[in-house]
Amino acid sequence: MERLNKYLAHAGIGSRRHCDDLIQHGRVSINGQPVREMGMRVDPAAHAVSVDGKPVQSEPLVYWLVHKPPGYLCTNHDPAGRPRALDLIDHVDERVYTVGRLDEDSEGLLLMTNDGDLAFQLMHPKFGVSKTYLAHVAGKPSNEDLDKLLTGVFLSEGHVKAKRVKRLKTQGDSTWLEIVLNEGKNREIRRMLAGLDHKVIRLKRMSIGPLHIDRLPKGKSRRLTHDEVTLLREAMDRRAKRGREAANDGPEEMLPRRPAKPARPRVAAEPASRSMRSILDPRPPRRPEQRPQHPSLHPEPRPEFAPRPAAQGRSRPVRPDGRPGNRRPLTDRPGRDRPQS
Repeated sequence: MERLNKYLAHAGIGSRRHCDDLIQHGRVSINGQPVREMGMRVDPAAHAVSVDGKPVQSEPLVYWLVHKPPGYLCTNHDPAGRPRALDLIDHVDERVYTVGRLDEDSEGLLLMTNDGDLAFQLMHPKFGVSKTYLAHVAGKPSNEDLDKLLTGVFLSEGHVKAKRVKRLKTQGDSTWLEIVLNEGKNREIRRMLAGLDHKVIRLKRMSIGPLHIDRLPKGKSRRLTHDEVTLLREAMDRRAKRGREAANDGPEEMLPRRPAKPARPRVAAEPASRSMRSILDPRPPRRPEQRPQHPSLHPEPRPEFAPRPAAQGRSRPVRPDGRPGNRRPLTDRPGRDRPQS
C-alpha cells in the first residue's frame, strides 16, 4: 500500500503536487469510482487506477548515471528554455529526476532515477552520504583556511563544514582541492571558499556514496548495473540501521543515567481562611503594641546642630546676621598665606 499521489508520480503522471490537483478535481478513479480524498492509499496489485478514464500502470524503477557538463540545469522545467540535464537522457521513457543537484556552472556525476525512497536516503543529511568534489580555486589556500573548512563556517542556512579536505596540487596561482561533504546545500562549496577569499574556478563532483564517475565522457550517460544498484541499496540500509541504533541505544550507552532525586517531604497547605487558622492555632494574635518595632522605623531625635568652636588664633568670617561663615579667608589657610595688599 502506498499513497495515491506517490503512485501516480511514479507512474509518470506528474509531480506529487500536480497529482494532488488531479485528485482534488475528481479526475482520478479507483476501480471505476472517482476519489477526492487526499492521502488515499492504493495497492497496485489489487486496485485499478485511472486518470481521465485512462488506466495507469506503474513504471519500472530505472537508475541512470549522467556526466553533466557546465551550462546545464538540474530541473524538470525551465521557462527560459535553457538546456537541462534531462535533455542528456531524452531516450529514457520513464519520468526521472535528479538526485542531488549541481548548479549551472558545475559539472560531474548526476544520478537520475524514479526511485523516490532511494533518492530521499541519498539526499537527506541524516543518512550522511559522502559526496566527493574536485575544486579548482584561485590563490593558494593556507593550512588555516583548510582548517576553517573542517571546523566549519557560517552561511545563511547555518553552520556548515566539510568532512575531509585535501590539497592535491598547485597550478600557477591556483590550487586543486579534494573536498568531501556529508550534506549539500545550494552552492555550498563556492560560498564556503568565497568566505575565505578564494574564488572557485571549476567544480566537479566525482562520486556519490559508492558510485563513481570513472571514465564516463562528458555529456554521456549509462544505466546502472544490477550489482551497482544492489551495492547502493545495501549501503543505504546499513546507514539507516546505524542511525536507528544510534537513536535507540546510543544515548543510554554514552551517557550514564543520573541518580533519582529523593522525594521531597509533602508539607500541609496553609489554611486559606482566617477562621480556619484560628481554629487550628488557638493562640491569640499579637496586638499592635506588642509587635517588635524595628529601630529604623522610629529613630531617636538627632541633637540640634552645634557649630564647632573656632580655632584659637584664627578669625572666621562672620555673616551680617551674626552666623559664622562657611569659608575661611585665604590668609588663614595653611600653606597659602599671602601678603594682603
